Amino acid sequence: MSASHPVVAVYPGSFDPITRGHEDIVRRALHVADRLIVAVAHTATQSKSGLFSVDERLDLLREVFAGEDNVEACAFEGLLVEFARTRGVRFVIRGLRAVSDFEYELQMTQMNRELWPDMETIFLAPEVDYSFLSSSLVREVARLGGDIGRFVSPVVAERVRAKLKGE
Repeated sequence: MSASHPVVAVYPGSFDPITRGHEDIVRRALHVADRLIVAVAHTATQSKSGLFSVDERLDLLREVFAGEDNVEACAFEGLLVEFARTRGVRFVIRGLRAVSDFEYELQMTQMNRELWPDMETIFLAPEVDYSFLSSSLVREVARLGGDIGRFVSPVVAERVRAKLKGE
């Protein structure tokens, strides 16, 4: 990382909702990047039943990382490589929880490289305590009345509870 050429990376995902695992990956990414764009995809790459709108997810990200000036939350549509290219970002951060994640992530990385050979992907593993954690699991536990407080920040837990009460 250099002051004359700051390293900017993008961490794309659905973040529905952002979990402690996501937070861990963001903080780890800041060890290799000067600035990180947490990019919420308008279109999920895998079929998922969502809880929050894109704007609500962006609000949550901004609240969770309110004290981090080098973390930016924004949304994108279309291809990640096009979003990255327009923002001047050549590094993509992806979290790997288990071997099962690797196969899918490797395919995405290779496709992205075919679309834009200058883009590199950096895989980061979360803290072991979060290696099982996913937004889908958090949503399911919350919908079934379980306590998600250990898996998400307090503001996220409160918003999930409020959202589920309103459904």
